[in-house]
Amino acid sequence: MTAFLRVLAVDDEPPALDELAYLLRADPRVARLHTASDATDALRVLRDNDVDAVFLDIRMPGLDGMELARLLRRFARPPAIVFVTAYDDGAVDAFDLGVTDYVRKPVRAERLAESLRRVVSSRVVPTHPAALARAEEDPTIPIELAGSTRMLPRSAVRWVEAQGDYARLHTSEGSHLVRVPLATLAERWADAGFVRIHRSYLVQLRLIAELRLANSGYVVVVDGAQLPVSRRHTRELKDKLVRAAKQDWSK
Repeated sequence: MTAFLRVLAVDDEPPALDELAYLLRADPRVARLHTASDATDALRVLRDNDVDAVFLDIRMPGLDGMELARLLRRFARPPAIVFVTAYDDGAVDAFDLGVTDYVRKPVRAERLAESLRRVVSSRVVPTHPAALARAEEDPTIPIELAGSTRMLPRSAVRWVEAQGDYARLHTSEGSHLVRVPLATLAERWADAGFVRIHRSYLVQLRLIAELRLANSGYVVVVDGAQLPVSRRHTRELKDKLVRAAKQDWSK
């Protein structure tokens, strides 16, 4: 395998940075590795060097990793961003930023190899405007799966169920618990067709197969599952379903 990736690793804790740098250097895809102990140091490196990917800790003094990532997104050719963190409370902002991956510490060599594979894939995605638009329209959200963090595309989510300060994302293949309040997803996913039907449920409007009156009130059917519709959301939901149907008829 030919080395070709130019990578920057950023972490304010020397042992963590040394371990991350060691693992990155050991991967045959990494041609050049830069390291930085904080965001200011990272910006100096980026000023003088072209970088394909930044492996970035989130919690750092001064400008933290999330703020640095937002700056990197403004670059004319932004590098792929991989968060490397001991915490999962950055998941909300991470999927908003469209990061390539979200890796939990302690970092394992095989998990880092998967991140580099994703970086390579992100670097070779066609840059045609239509392709870029599709990527922006379908952001991803980090989920925990089999002991590792995966990036789930929003388009795979059928409905969302509130579970305290968490939300359970239901897909056709199963469900995933994420540390994101339902209210946050309702606000951020409204433009993608997700509608609130109950204080505990958010659904993709186009996937509603049926709205019907049950013993305890209205329910919607999504993928065979019956989800309750609260009184306060019933009228708005009916209006949205009618408008969606009219748009389909007019096509």
